[in-house]
Amino acid sequence: MLRFDNLNVSYRHEEILHGITEQIPTGCITTILGPNGCGKTTLISSINGSSDVTGGRILLDDTDILKLSYKERARLIAFLPQIRQIIPALPVKTLVEHGRFPHLGFARKKSAEDIRIVDEVMHFTGIDKYRDMYANTLSGGIRQRVFFAMILAQDCDTIILDEPTTYLDIEGQRIFYNMILELKEKGKTILLVLHDISKALSISDKIIVMNNSEIVFGGTPAGCIESHILEDVFHAQCRELHDEEGTYYLFT
Repeated sequence: MLRFDNLNVSYRHEEILHGITEQIPTGCITTILGPNGCGKTTLISSINGSSDVTGGRILLDDTDILKLSYKERARLIAFLPQIRQIIPALPVKTLVEHGRFPHLGFARKKSAEDIRIVDEVMHFTGIDKYRDMYANTLSGGIRQRVFFAMILAQDCDTIILDEPTTYLDIEGQRIFYNMILELKEKGKTILLVLHDISKALSISDKIIVMNNSEIVFGGTPAGCIESHILEDVFHAQCRELHDEEGTYYLFT
């Protein structure tokens, strides 16, 4: 289980988050919701070292990951950030292979296992046919799948994704969410930041709601709806809709 234990996080010497305590259950999909600027990205960025943790702990089972090196941390947790300003002029396969870096020895020589995992994640994410193309020539949606494949190549049990559907069209989003559900079936622990509230409520096992740099709710999607916390935070009315494919929520 991933846990934030009384966590304090600063940005440019200003404390942004204080006393954050929350659990991310193993083998489940947990989604963080909240308005822009509420601290979602700051919180999850503390996991990979992008945010400055000034107090508290981040525990993965009994391991304090803040005491680990970047390479040690990357063997345990795969992290896909929200913004990637520079797209490397590298073949897709080469970029995906970068995900194996935490597992390579001093000589950085790829093993048969490394090659197998790279081929496996490229097939899983549907980017096989782009393997020899340069990543910087691809559309935003395909690039996103390439970066997703790269972090999956780390072969971690815990996966963290910050607004991963930003560059995806409707079909791309459908494919992505199906991949997320399949990863959960394989026992992966997944922590998401999303703006699609309805989708978050439909695919998640746990919802965390943040507002004004605080966690104001942590629990099941049903409990989240019943609490009306989303209506308070987003200043919107929630309508529950049903069709043959399931239940949806419309915020207006």
